[in-house]
Amino acid sequence: MLSFDILASDGLARRARLGLTHGTVETPVFMPVGTYGSVKGVAPASLEAMGAEIILGNTFHLWLRPGLDVLARFGGLHRFEAWPRPILTDSGGFQVWSLGANAKVSEQGVAFQSPVNGDKLLLTPEVSMQIQHVLGSDIVMQFDECTAYEVDGRVTGEAEARRSMEMSLRWAGRSRAEFARLENPNALFGIVQGGMFEHLREHSATALAELDLPGYAIGGVSVGEPKEAMQRIVAHTPRLLPESKPRYLMGVGTPEDLLDGVAAGVDMFDCVMPTRNARNGHLFTRFGDLRIRNARYKTDEQPLDPSCACPTCARFSRAYLHHLDRCGEMLAPMLASVHNLHFYVSLMREVRAAIETGTLAAFTAAFRADRARGV
Repeated sequence: MLSFDILASDGLARRARLGLTHGTVETPVFMPVGTYGSVKGVAPASLEAMGAEIILGNTFHLWLRPGLDVLARFGGLHRFEAWPRPILTDSGGFQVWSLGANAKVSEQGVAFQSPVNGDKLLLTPEVSMQIQHVLGSDIVMQFDECTAYEVDGRVTGEAEARRSMEMSLRWAGRSRAEFARLENPNALFGIVQGGMFEHLREHSATALAELDLPGYAIGGVSVGEPKEAMQRIVAHTPRLLPESKPRYLMGVGTPEDLLDGVAAGVDMFDCVMPTRNARNGHLFTRFGDLRIRNARYKTDEQPLDPSCACPTCARFSRAYLHHLDRCGEMLAPMLASVHNLHFYVSLMREVRAAIETGTLAAFTAAFRADRARGV
């Protein structure tokens, strides 16, 4: 099931312990994204070694491939991908949103053609719950409609955002009913929507709280809106959610974004940025971001980040990583992904310690100053 014990606080920031079917998770936590049942380029043993306690999978993609028949044969996603710790699965709402005009949204759900084989499919709140039941994920996300910031170059208005948010609320009720019918022993989280409109976010959060779900997420950010708008919603929305339940900010973001979220009361984060950036030669370090493809690193004998204890920094030079990347060697994104994820996981470990000692503001100021200094 689920337990959530707040161990310390510093302002709105919380240091807590989340109990799930496959183990405990220390929060605030960053969750590596494993869309297809693997975190790209990173073996499960490496994730365990760096201290990752929970990873993500995606309902939409795993439904299409390998399919529920295969996953059911393995008793769910944990055994299939050989990951013994907790897993959170996204409901598929964001992926359906990303199909754009190729998906038709109605009250029933979302109809679309499979990008894999062209089959006509219908993803509904009930189907999403059924898929996630087969996956056996520790945290199941309600099926929702991700409200776009703009459509065809036009910013989404209040009326459209309200319609979308209200439908997501109805889908939350349907998700909850199907989750209960399936007698799923895990935890169902609701998702707050409402676009960039604070009063719609308040309506959504209040209605979801009445469902008394085990946890809540903030969705519909990092979907093309200006950075200022995202920061405004992140600063505003967490405090609307029940204090005794975990709060999850979906799909965000940079290290600085994570610190903003923690300060606003967020407990859980995920983002593809560490691995996606790694595959493009973009590395996060304590002293700013490093572009390993830059010619200046051709003969650089230093590790990526002298302050980092990850296996990549412990063993390899910037020159070697530059060489691998320029040659297109598959080891380059693998080593870079290990470093970036280690950086994020370690950052959250330091944040937890700062909250425990009541020094989060000082830690954040020093971290931002170091990052601004540059490599």
